[in-house]
Amino acid sequence: MDVSSEMIHSLLPVFLATGLGASMLAIGLIEGAAEATALIVKVFSGAWSDWLGRRKPLAVLGYGLGAVAKPLFALATTSGMVLGARLIDRVGKGLRGAPRDALVADLVLPEQRGAAYGLRQSLDTVGAFTGPLLAIGLMLLWANDFHAIFWVAVIPAALSVALLAFGVQEPDAPPGAKRVNPIRRENLRRLAAPYWWVVGIGALFTLARFSEAFLVLRAQQGGLPIAWAPLVLIAMNVVYALGAYPFGRLADTMSHRKLLAAGLAVLIAADVALALADHGPLLWAGIVLWGLHMALTQGLLAAMVADTSPAPLRGTAFGMFNLASGIAMLVASALAGLLWDRLGGASTFVAGAVTSALALAVLAWKAPAAANGS
Repeated sequence: MDVSSEMIHSLLPVFLATGLGASMLAIGLIEGAAEATALIVKVFSGAWSDWLGRRKPLAVLGYGLGAVAKPLFALATTSGMVLGARLIDRVGKGLRGAPRDALVADLVLPEQRGAAYGLRQSLDTVGAFTGPLLAIGLMLLWANDFHAIFWVAVIPAALSVALLAFGVQEPDAPPGAKRVNPIRRENLRRLAAPYWWVVGIGALFTLARFSEAFLVLRAQQGGLPIAWAPLVLIAMNVVYALGAYPFGRLADTMSHRKLLAAGLAVLIAADVALALADHGPLLWAGIVLWGLHMALTQGLLAAMVADTSPAPLRGTAFGMFNLASGIAMLVASALAGLLWDRLGGASTFVAGAVTSALALAVLAWKAPAAANGS
C-alpha cells in the first residue's frame, strides 16, 4: 500500500501546484486535512477493535477503502476532487492504523516493542521510497503524464488488500477474555498520567513537523525538475527506512526521553538547513536530517504508547494518541502553507525550527517515570 500511496503522494503537491493551479495555502489545507482525517479516524477504529477483541477485520476494511480511493486520483481534474480522494484514502488509513499498531503489540514481548515498531516502520518506509522511484521512472517514460501514473498506482493497492486478507493470521484471544467497552469511564481512567504525557509530547512533535509535501515544494522552488520531484521523498525515506529498526532496538535499552530529545535536535537542524537553502547540498542535507528525525522518533513514540497503556485498551490508546497528533498535523500544515504564501518558503521552516525548540524545552521537564523510559 505504501508503494501505491507514495507513487501518488510524491507527485501530488507538484500536480496540484503546476497542473491544477492550487495555492500553497490550499495545498497545506489539503495535506493537513487529509493527514488529520487519518489520525482522527484512528481513535474510533482503535476503540472499535478493543470492543471487538479483534484487529484484522478493521485492518482489511481500512486497506480496502484505501485501494478503492486510488482510481479517484487518476480521475481528478480539480483541487476539490483531489481533496475528496485524499480524504477517502486517509479514512482507510485511519481505519487500519490503530488496529494494526495494537496487533504488533499483541504479537511481541514487551522488551521487544521498540525493535518491533522500528522494524514495522522500516518496512513501511521501503514502500515509501520504492513508490517515488517508480513515479520518477514513469514520469520520464511517459512525459510527465500524472494521470497515467496514478492509474498504475491502483495495482499495488489491490495486491496489498489480497495479501492482508489471505496471508496474515491474527492470534487467538486469551482463554476467558471478555469484551471491553473502552469508552466507559472506569476503563478510560486506566489510561494514566504517563500515557497522557506521551499523547501531549507526541502532539507537540507533530506540530513541529508539518507535512513532507513542503519538502517537495521547497526543492521545486529551487529548480528541481517536475519529473524528479519524487527524489525528495526517496532520499528522506531511505534514511528513515535504514534508521528506524536500529533506533527502535536502541529504544529498548536506553532512556526514551534522551532519544526524543535527540530527534528534536535533528529536526531543528533539518529546518535550519531547509530555511537557508532551496537547492544544492544544504537542501539535501536538510531532507536527509528530516528522515533521520523520523527514524529516531516515530517507532519510539509507538512503543511508548504501548508501554503506557493496558493491553485491553491498547487500540483506544493508539487512537487517542493519533487524534491529538491529527489535530496538530492539521494546524501545522495549514500554518505552514499560510506562512509560505505570505512570507516565502524559508519562513515555513524557520517556524518549524522555533516550534521544535519549544518542544525540546517542554521535553526538558521531568516526565513521568513510565513514560520516560529511564
